[in-house]
Amino acid sequence: MASQQYGYGDEYAYSYSYDDHGPQHGQGTPRRGLNRLPAWLRAPIEGRTWREFCYQLLSLPISIVFFVWSVTMVSLGAGLLITFIGVPVLAAALAGARGFGALERSRARGLLGLDVGTPEPVRPRRGGGPLAWMGATLKSGVSWRHLLYGVLHFPWATFAFSVSLALWTTGWALFTYPLWQWVFPMYAGQAGLQLYGDDAHSVYLNNPFEITLTSLVGLLLVLATPWIIRGLTTVDRLMVGGLLGPSRLASRVVELESDRGVVVDTAAADLRRIERDLHDGAQARLVNLAMDLGLAKEKLTEDPEAAARMVDEAHGEVKTALQELRDLARGIHPAVLTDRGLDAALSAVASRCTVPVTVDADLAERPAPAIEGIAYFTVSELLQNVSKHSRATRATVDVWRSGDRLMLQVQDNGVGGAAADGGSGLAGLAERLDAVDGILLIDSPAAGPTRVTAELPWRRA
Repeated sequence: MASQQYGYGDEYAYSYSYDDHGPQHGQGTPRRGLNRLPAWLRAPIEGRTWREFCYQLLSLPISIVFFVWSVTMVSLGAGLLITFIGVPVLAAALAGARGFGALERSRARGLLGLDVGTPEPVRPRRGGGPLAWMGATLKSGVSWRHLLYGVLHFPWATFAFSVSLALWTTGWALFTYPLWQWVFPMYAGQAGLQLYGDDAHSVYLNNPFEITLTSLVGLLLVLATPWIIRGLTTVDRLMVGGLLGPSRLASRVVELESDRGVVVDTAAADLRRIERDLHDGAQARLVNLAMDLGLAKEKLTEDPEAAARMVDEAHGEVKTALQELRDLARGIHPAVLTDRGLDAALSAVASRCTVPVTVDADLAERPAPAIEGIAYFTVSELLQNVSKHSRATRATVDVWRSGDRLMLQVQDNGVGGAAADGGSGLAGLAERLDAVDGILLIDSPAAGPTRVTAELPWRRA
């Protein structure tokens, strides 16, 4: 999946990652001169094409061994199931299939740039010994998917190997025909490459026109072969990712565990922030207030005027402390969000922004309070970034519902260069959204404008 990350101004750096159509996993970028050529013209000499061609050449011998292992061991194990020997034979067949799967994942990672996660391992009952391991292996759906890959990949690898090798060798042989056609009259005893021949007559490619035409046909094959190989490897990508990777349920469990960790860390950080704000802000003011009132009480009989001044100062401290408590409560969960909904709450946030902000919220009903709160704090964080980093003169906030998604978009006309690099506020915001199956998309070229779009799942209140 392609991703782009940005950051504001000089404080952040750019980082890019590409999908299957570009460099990834340390494959590097094309040379600058080569990159100026059109994609269809540079494809035959790109490193990606050569890696994919090598992948197809290696697929056939590996798939033959994998297929023979799978069919032989499963047939032997099934035939011996009448005895106990068949069980360990089947378990060994599945274990071997998982070993071949690890090899295929490594090969796909190195040659195709396809990073497939390692599936969940076999987990036998603790203390069960070899019998428990065999039982867990036979119950493992991952192991059976590896075995299915060994059976299905063999016919496909045979086809892909034959097509890739035939097109590759034929294309380059015909393209370079003017360089080696002299071997026919000198060593083969004929005028050139024979196109057709029988007892009556024969056709040889030996005059300049025919040699040039042959080379042009070869050039077309050379230019088309990388794209055909690319299509063949797409099927390999699907097979490796679908059969040799972790199951969707296991991937979802891992994702939820990661999201739970993010939520816990975020909640802990919020609690620390609240504690720090209370300790450094309102609590400190209230302590000073108590001290001032104590001094005023002592001076009440001796110097009433000084006591009155101290009470007046304490009154100002009370107002300041109350305002800080209101701001802190608003940071936890604003009352206007609970009472009047997202439109009014976002308008209140926009009014406190240092640049003019236009808010357009088109929602026929309110989402769930949790989603509404995340949406509020997402827009609040983005508007703070606009105030601090963008140097914009105006901004807009748009909120709408699209199917089962709540869409938020904040746009400004600032200097651009926004990024979700590690350690930035946008990175933390993206992690928070990801914890609830949300997405943060950033479009911020160096000269601006910046457009940040957030998607949240729609849940009814």
